[in-house]
Amino acid sequence: MYQEITYPSSDKKTTIHAYIWRPQGAIRAAVQIIHGMAEYALRYAPLAEYLASRGFLVFAEDHLGHGKSVLSARELGYFDGGDGSATVLKDIRRLTQTVREETGSLPFFIMGHSMGSFFARKCIADCGNQFAGAIIMGTGFQPAALTGFGRAAASLVALFRGWKHRSPFIDKLAFGSYNKKTQRRTPYDWLSVNRANVDNYMADELCGVTFTCGGFKTLFSIVGQACRHSTIKNTPKNLPVLLVAGSDDPVGSYSKGVVKLYNKYNAAGLDDVEMTIYSGARHEILNEDCAPQVMADIAEFMTEHI
Repeated sequence: MYQEITYPSSDKKTTIHAYIWRPQGAIRAAVQIIHGMAEYALRYAPLAEYLASRGFLVFAEDHLGHGKSVLSARELGYFDGGDGSATVLKDIRRLTQTVREETGSLPFFIMGHSMGSFFARKCIADCGNQFAGAIIMGTGFQPAALTGFGRAAASLVALFRGWKHRSPFIDKLAFGSYNKKTQRRTPYDWLSVNRANVDNYMADELCGVTFTCGGFKTLFSIVGQACRHSTIKNTPKNLPVLLVAGSDDPVGSYSKGVVKLYNKYNAAGLDDVEMTIYSGARHEILNEDCAPQVMADIAEFMTEHI
């Protein structure tokens, strides 16, 4: 079971909903999970329960425009067109501070998946010294020209249609190629080999919502920030980092983008970077057949670095 808490977003109008899974016994360490695009924190409940059963305090929030952190269903996939990435980062750090007050000096880990992986990469660059380690899941690496074009395109469409407009053009620009190597049974086959997982995702009204122009500008912005040389360079050299991804994940360019990030972290002088690619798995490795191994690998990584 989990405890649900709320706190005000830094946008000064939204209430952020967050969840905490507590171990029954003593807390060995804490881990913050940062969820991905067009989903929500409770989708990570199986991982959270697994880790809590092993002594980890687990917590995660629904980002702005996601899960319960919306004023109405129309707000799903919406971020302010100004600097949505900064707002989300502040909300993530607010939860970090809240849990820090409870855990004190206990080891503290961070894990981000997909869009959340890029937020996690920015977090460890900005304040990595407060973490005992980072798990970067389902991530990738995009050139600055591409993310810059995406931001500009989202801003241009918003100029005429508004930040809350949902543009098929921008959506295709971001994800149009993701199903090229899959069976294309659905628009979301790239998420998982597991058909039941894809069907459940499509049936969930809180998942798969097309981002607004403001949402896409935020997405392209945080991806661009995470992939900057300065961001990678600013990551603490002694911070243990575990990269995990599916070999058939288009977000990671079928593992090429993950390998590129691995090499860049090593080139930047990080002395403890690990990488595990799960053969045959797609984007949501926590919902693939390899999920038990993924969870075990994450728990082992954190246990080794407590």
